[in-house]
Amino acid sequence: MWTPTEEEKIGVVICNFRGSLSQGLTLEIGETVQILEKCEGWYRGFSTRKPTVKGIFPANYVHLKKAVITNRGQYETVVPLEDPIVTEVTTTLQEWAVLWKQLYVKHKVDLFYKLRHVMNELIDLRRQMLSGHLTQDQIRDVKRHITVRLDWGNEHLGLDLVPRKDFEMVDPDQISVSDLYKMHLSSRHSVQQSTSQGDSIRQRHGEACRVPVPHHLFVSLKSFTYNSIGEDTDIFFSLYDMREGKQISEKFMVRLNKNGGPRNPEKVDRLCALFTDLSNKDMKRDLYIVSHVIRTGRMLLNDSKKGPPHVQYRRPYGCAVLAMSDVLQTISELKEEKDFVLKVYTCNNENEWYQIHENIIRKSSTKYTAPSTNYGLIISLQLLRGDMEQIRRENPMIFNRGVAITRKLGFPDVIMPGDIRNDLYLTLERGDFERGGKSVQKNIEVTVYVLYADGEVLKDCISLGSGEACISEYRSFVLYHNNGPRWSEVVKLPIPIDRFRGSHLRFEFRHCSTKDKGEKKLFGFSFTPLMREDGTTLSDETHELYVYKCDENTTFSNHALYLGLPCCKDDFNGCPNIPSSLIFQRSTKETLWISTQLSSTKLTQNVDLLALLKWKAHPDRVMDILGRLRHVSGEEIVKFLQDILDTLFSILDDNTDKYGPLVFQSLVFIINLLRDSKYYHFRPVMDTYIQKHFAGALAYKELIRCLKWYMDRSAEVVRQDHIQEAMRALEYLFKFIVQSRILYSRATCGMEEDQFRTSIQELFQSIRFVLSLDSRSSETLIFTQAPQPPAGQASGAVSCTQPWSSNAPRPSPLSAALLNSFPAIFDELLQMFTVQEVAEFVRGTLGSMPSTVHIGQSMDVVKLQSIARTVDSRLFSFPESRRILLPVVLHHIHLHLRQQKELLICSGILSSIFSIIKASSLETSVQEEVEMMVESLLDVLLQTLLAIMSKSQSQEAGEYVSCLLSLLRQMSDIHFQHLLDNFQSKEELKEFLLKIFCVFRNLMKLSIFPRDWNVMRLLTSNIIVTTAQYLSPALHKNFTEADFDFKVWNSYFSLAILFINQPSLQLENLTPAKRKKVLDKYGDMRVMMAYELFSMWQNLGENKIHFIPGMIGPFLGVTLVPQVEVRNIMIPIFHDMMDWEQRKNGNFKQVEAELIDKLDSLVSEGKGDENYRELFSLLLLEKIEQETWRETGISFVTSVTRLMERLLDYRDCMKGDETENKKIGCTVNLLNFYKSEINKEEMYIRYIHKLCDMHLQAENYTEAAFTLLLYWELLHWEERPLREFLHYPAQSEWHRKEGLCRKVIHYFNKGKCWEYGIPLCRELAFQYEALYDYQSLSWIRKMEAAYYDNIMEQQRLEPEFFRVGFYGRKFPFFLRNKEFVCRGHDYERLEAFQQRMLGEFPQAIAMQHPNQPDESILQSDAQYLQIYAVTPVPESADVLQLDRVPDRIKSFYRVNNVRRFRYDRPFHKVPKDRENEFKSLWIERTTLILTHPLPGISRWFEVEKRELVEVSPLENAISVVENKNQELRTLISQYQHKQLHGNINLLSMCLNGVIDAAVNGGIARYQEAFFDKEYISSHPEDTEKITQLKDLMQEQVHILGVGLAVHEKLVHPEMRPLHKKLIDQFQMMRSSLCHGLPAFDKMGSACSGNSNPRGILASHSPMSPESIKLMHRHSETGNLVILTDGMVVEHPEDIYRMQPSPSSSSLSSTHSAPSQMMNSTPSSTRGSPSLPDKYRHNREMLMLLPPHRERPSSAMYPTMTENGQPANLQRALFHQVIGPCKPCSDPNLSVAEKVLAAPSSWSLDSGTREALPFLSAHVGSVMVPPVPPRTLPPGHFSMHFDAFHHQISDLPPALPARSLRKSPLHPIPASPTSPQSGLDGSNSTLSGSASSGVSSLSESNFGQSSEPPARTDTLDSMPSQAWTTDEDVESPYLPVRYSVSEPDVLDSIKPPPCRSHSAPGGVVPSPQEGHLHHHVHAHYHHDPPPALPPKPYLREGCIPEEDLRPIPRPMPMPRKISQPLLSNKEEQAKVAWEHGISEE
Repeated sequence: MWTPTEEEKIGVVICNFRGSLSQGLTLEIGETVQILEKCEGWYRGFSTRKPTVKGIFPANYVHLKKAVITNRGQYETVVPLEDPIVTEVTTTLQEWAVLWKQLYVKHKVDLFYKLRHVMNELIDLRRQMLSGHLTQDQIRDVKRHITVRLDWGNEHLGLDLVPRKDFEMVDPDQISVSDLYKMHLSSRHSVQQSTSQGDSIRQRHGEACRVPVPHHLFVSLKSFTYNSIGEDTDIFFSLYDMREGKQISEKFMVRLNKNGGPRNPEKVDRLCALFTDLSNKDMKRDLYIVSHVIRTGRMLLNDSKKGPPHVQYRRPYGCAVLAMSDVLQTISELKEEKDFVLKVYTCNNENEWYQIHENIIRKSSTKYTAPSTNYGLIISLQLLRGDMEQIRRENPMIFNRGVAITRKLGFPDVIMPGDIRNDLYLTLERGDFERGGKSVQKNIEVTVYVLYADGEVLKDCISLGSGEACISEYRSFVLYHNNGPRWSEVVKLPIPIDRFRGSHLRFEFRHCSTKDKGEKKLFGFSFTPLMREDGTTLSDETHELYVYKCDENTTFSNHALYLGLPCCKDDFNGCPNIPSSLIFQRSTKETLWISTQLSSTKLTQNVDLLALLKWKAHPDRVMDILGRLRHVSGEEIVKFLQDILDTLFSILDDNTDKYGPLVFQSLVFIINLLRDSKYYHFRPVMDTYIQKHFAGALAYKELIRCLKWYMDRSAEVVRQDHIQEAMRALEYLFKFIVQSRILYSRATCGMEEDQFRTSIQELFQSIRFVLSLDSRSSETLIFTQAPQPPAGQASGAVSCTQPWSSNAPRPSPLSAALLNSFPAIFDELLQMFTVQEVAEFVRGTLGSMPSTVHIGQSMDVVKLQSIARTVDSRLFSFPESRRILLPVVLHHIHLHLRQQKELLICSGILSSIFSIIKASSLETSVQEEVEMMVESLLDVLLQTLLAIMSKSQSQEAGEYVSCLLSLLRQMSDIHFQHLLDNFQSKEELKEFLLKIFCVFRNLMKLSIFPRDWNVMRLLTSNIIVTTAQYLSPALHKNFTEADFDFKVWNSYFSLAILFINQPSLQLENLTPAKRKKVLDKYGDMRVMMAYELFSMWQNLGENKIHFIPGMIGPFLGVTLVPQVEVRNIMIPIFHDMMDWEQRKNGNFKQVEAELIDKLDSLVSEGKGDENYRELFSLLLLEKIEQETWRETGISFVTSVTRLMERLLDYRDCMKGDETENKKIGCTVNLLNFYKSEINKEEMYIRYIHKLCDMHLQAENYTEAAFTLLLYWELLHWEERPLREFLHYPAQSEWHRKEGLCRKVIHYFNKGKCWEYGIPLCRELAFQYEALYDYQSLSWIRKMEAAYYDNIMEQQRLEPEFFRVGFYGRKFPFFLRNKEFVCRGHDYERLEAFQQRMLGEFPQAIAMQHPNQPDESILQSDAQYLQIYAVTPVPESADVLQLDRVPDRIKSFYRVNNVRRFRYDRPFHKVPKDRENEFKSLWIERTTLILTHPLPGISRWFEVEKRELVEVSPLENAISVVENKNQELRTLISQYQHKQLHGNINLLSMCLNGVIDAAVNGGIARYQEAFFDKEYISSHPEDTEKITQLKDLMQEQVHILGVGLAVHEKLVHPEMRPLHKKLIDQFQMMRSSLCHGLPAFDKMGSACSGNSNPRGILASHSPMSPESIKLMHRHSETGNLVILTDGMVVEHPEDIYRMQPSPSSSSLSSTHSAPSQMMNSTPSSTRGSPSLPDKYRHNREMLMLLPPHRERPSSAMYPTMTENGQPANLQRALFHQVIGPCKPCSDPNLSVAEKVLAAPSSWSLDSGTREALPFLSAHVGSVMVPPVPPRTLPPGHFSMHFDAFHHQISDLPPALPARSLRKSPLHPIPASPTSPQSGLDGSNSTLSGSASSGVSSLSESNFGQSSEPPARTDTLDSMPSQAWTTDEDVESPYLPVRYSVSEPDVLDSIKPPPCRSHSAPGGVVPSPQEGHLHHHVHAHYHHDPPPALPPKPYLREGCIPEEDLRPIPRPMPMPRKISQPLLSNKEEQAKVAWEHGISEE
């Protein structure tokens, strides 16, 4: 049965519990659980971490704790019963643990380790607290350590400061706000000091200064390691002040035996001393620890002859010194002892022994000898602080070791009353003795005795040092052979006080012989009495004593014999008659010098003091004696305080009238002496005296009389020092008066009570009289006469007092002195009078002070300090006296606050008052007092605060704020009611409300309290919200309707809004535990204030319209607070506002405008969230439903909600570490929204500039220019003045537009988009011309011209374009489920782009297919990215149709201002034809249309719509062949027209490429596929197209024929063999074509692909002979592979490595349609920026290289029949060729091109290889099988190579070579997208020269024959300079393109200035090649490519890209490519080819 628990309420989990059973509660060790019920060994309850989850757990898993239960039952609260500080440590450590781990993550390593250390210390301290074994003092100490550490950690972690009192957290409800403020201050201070707080509270009212804390030095001797002495030693330690040259402490003595151990075995480990009472001043002295070592033994240590062994002498041995300055720092920081080693130095000359320590300190090294070893005395030191009692408590261990207390010589700074001491310190200075007829000097030993008057030697009255017992006789050490010994040895004589009088010292002198007997012979003595005749002791000075002769036999039994003799010179003068018969003769030449110092609390050396104490002996001298008391030193007076006071009062009793005033003055003198800090501790002695010993029952009458007399005289113009002193002594005078009266009443049973009362009242009247004296007294004469006391005292001389200050009137010193001591008498008066009576006295007195504040600042201070002390006195704590005193106190404070004077003191008084009132309010009602304070203070406090806040004096502001809050907290509704009723008029009320609201607002705005004072801030908020609740009804009642006052309402609203937005109230940022604490204590104050605000808004009625639109922004800010309830309350106000404005204006435009404006700024500040957006929309739409203006309302709310979506996205992007891309996308999204949907021009312009700055930061200069253009377009060329805005100055619109224009032009220039800058230059030029500003006109025209030059000369990269789909709900709004096309960065390939996107969206998953995603992906809570490359489809730009336009110019238009992008996907509709895949290979062509053309204001734009078409295999074939034909035609015509003269390598390569490809497969594949009877019969609808293909093939044969004819004319004799080979192959080609089709017999051979390396070479530019050789060399080795982009790879494996992953490129490893391949390689094809055009071919070739993953390399090298190749070979070739095409993502861009900036000599080894890695990155997957060696006659080869090289520069990527014998490489027409493609001759289709044949498309491997590879290398690596010059630059070729449509070809016919990239020089493209090209470019349609928006593609190595489009990379394509190619492609290829050529 489950029963509720009674006692078991709270427990700590001691073992993990999994809670695996039903209802089980999972618990972790250390959690706290609250227990609700129990049942048979199980408990049911919850963990305090998750109070909502309840469950059961085993009872034995929990350790129970005692607890206090309140409110038992369902809602009970349980608090563990333990020390609050333990609870605090627990919760704090839990809080820190979380933050501590974060420190590690944030790399704040230093703080991490420090905090770990502190946490471990806290755990240990907490354990000590819980152990229960500590004493009270230890607990206090542990608590202090804990709080210091807690506060330190909280401060460093930015947590709240905890206010504490006595180490425990305070409850803010129990103390006043001002006390809480002080506690915060002191806690803050203690954190900074890391010491206990308390030091920090200011001593506001000048309480007595604190007693200085003495220091004590603990010294312990660990060991003395000089065992070499071998005799007993005495070691004396003392403290020595080097500056004053004297010892300042007694000595500490250690006696060691000859082994170095203590002579007394009990002292082992106990050789320690405590040098006490070192003041701060002592610690600053130049102190040294000096240690003298004296040995006891034979006379000379190493001479056994000197003296017998049994006679022992004390002999000096050595000295050690340690400077305190060296060790003080170390020992003051440590809490334990620290060891030091002291070297012992020996003295070189015993005569200087007395100053050996000084010599060592001064380092006079000639006078002492250093020890041979480093050992010496090892001592440990420790510095302790505090009085002796405390030291004993805190260090019991030290005292248990029997520490020797070693005092200072003389008294300490503070003399403690109980300190009884009677020590005489005797220093044996030196002696002067005769030689006495001896040849050597004597060895003198002095023996000292202390004798009593009766001649008895006093026992144990001599102490050599602390640590050893006292002795009866003292023997000095002996200095060897020295008649003038200097000992300087100090001895202490602790003589009992009763034996001191009559005692004397006797010094006996002996000569110590070192002869055999070793006896000591007495030869003289000296003596001195200790007290003089007059009773004073021996004075503290040096005394020169006479030496009297005597001998061994002399006995001193009759001491009287010598005591009658003079002991010294002074004495002798006193005794003139000495009888001559004395036994003792004085030795006139011998003298002894001693010095003495008395430290006694009982004996005095002062004659005047003695005279006073014995006044009865000379009654006639009493007046004189009392007068002299002033001259006695304070030390003497306090020592005899009780005796002196007794004496004074006995004199007073003796003759009151005569001695009264003098006794009074003496008493005043003594009382004032005790005010000195040195004697402050004697005040208790005085108090004890008054209570226990004082017996003057009649004294009070005289004291009152004198006091009154003094006061009444104060008005006279006289010197006031005496009166002032009397005023200062007021407190003790009153104590004497009251005690005397009490004694008198006791004795007389209360007689004369009335007289006493009357006299006291009269005295108070005198006091008032003194105080009421106007400030006149302070400005009167300064030369004044001393007052004449009533009885005859000699008058003082005239003196001059110091004026107070130069200009301020000085305070009356009298009033000041009186006011200072006045509050101290209250307690005395309370003994005799009732509380009310005393309060009346005080009120009268304080009331008599002048009220004016101009008396002078110092007087104000004194006056206020007196009031402050009154408030702090016991009197004020009685409610009845408080009611009397409060009005007068408040009156004075009010006056000062009005004048803004002495604010700090006033605030101190106020905080004391509040603290007293708060304390008494807990017991009794304080309503009346609070009422008084409200009336007097509230208004003036507000005034003061406003003034202080305006000056921002934070210290004072804090004090006054806490006072104001204290007052407001004490006010109840009655007080508020009275306050509001007391206002005479509404005007006054308004003024008050404005003031208090303003103060509250400043309180929140200025953050008077630091951020970590959370307790204070919450309390403040609570008081503010309560006050606002009291005041709002008054506001509503008095200022609505007719009396509406906008100012007050506005002030109220701003206050409420500021209040709700306070950081300290945002509970969401707190930890759950803290949040719960705040909610339990105060609730959510934001909600309280929101309700107030809402109800006040509703009360406004029609006046609401005054706050529209002003309050919209602030209210919006409030609704953005993340508190649902606040939002629910406040959001409907917007509906209200819309409604009111609708009523007034018929619309709510203002609300709309303001809301949108403010929303932007608030969200960017970090406010608002997703929930707010939903709530906003929900609440408002619900309200608006009912309205007539529903439609406009709903549309407005919807657009605001959409704006919020965008703003939140924008903020999240900006706030996070998001990439530039995301930020830019977000900004564009927002900017468009402002423009299109909301039409907020200013916001739009702001975001334009934000976006522009982001672009500049990311170096997107073109985009930055387009962005600024948006603003430029908004401006007009007018003179309208514009205001200052953002960073623009105030200027005319014309100037702003001009400035913008220049900036935009500048950015276009930096982004190399000169074509866009030129129209702007013209626009500016037009403006300048109109204004006749020729200077600017000239400048702008020059700039325009420079841009034209740049277009022609500078290299430009063509970017790649990528399509990106963002799918899933986790993406921000502006991306979610949308697709974009992005313009890549320079050199950025698909893989890099993919990596970048995945980097930006680390959570995203890359989709591996290009298909459209389904609904599940769109709605999933994840992020999916789909990326592939796309090819730009230029808009129909005329420039692309023109033949003779250089490719540099065209390339710009191909990739700029593009809105349409194409992506091709090859697929097989019917099952794939294994024999010839071209039959079934279709192309699916997707065209994406963007919202805006690229480039634009962003690097990416959203896709607006998609179009999908399918291209049949036959169409594909037509396009490829057509392009190739066009390309050949262009190139040949260029040679025919001598545009390209000299070197014909390009032509050779191009012809070779096409013919070779045709022979080895090439277009023969098309023959097989489409001219097959079966195909024709099954596709009757294609008849026309088949015919077209036939015509094209025939045309190709014809073109090749013309080409060969041209070649024959121009061919160099050395190259004849090549020409002959071409003719042979051409025949084969024709025959193979005829073979397939009668009509095409002739063509056949021409079409079969030549993938001869030669072809490739031929199609490249010429090479230097070296390169040729090089190439040749490589080719023979046979392991070179040519990669796209003109790279050569030495090891074929590398190529494999280079393949991109399937997803990365649509081409990779599939047969993407050629077109597609081409397309997908856009950038490469387009021409690399940095290479000369020539290298483009290589790129193309590469592109064509097949990926050889699946193909056996042998496929490349089948043997061929004359007629043609075996089908499978052709197929293989085809694959190979095409494969490569597909894969390379940018076949056209040769890597090399990308890498190299200009054609420069490019050796194979260097250039190509370096380029390789690059290449691999850029190119899709291209693989080349190893190339078998194949030799070639050098001549032959070189020619090819040259030609090839030529072409290479412009060739499409190289194609893999197909045939065995023929060159393995064919530059394949690059993909249509690739710019080079035209040039390369295989741009779109094939490799090799221009083998466009189908075969070339097949995936042939590169370099089948050995020769080819070699060529390739060369190709790629050839430096452009190696080419013939004419060809290089000047001779423009007619560009021929493989796959370019006719019109393109025409364009490209114009000789471009730079080389064209496209056609292989001098090769006539075979029709088939054309096809192939086409095929590759499946993207292109037949029609000429549309004109592209301008974008120059001018970089040198760029290839025009008109037709080539990048193939979307991501999509993997089938490896084989079907044979048919589109004619369209073909055309494009042609054009590209021509382009290339023309460029070249």
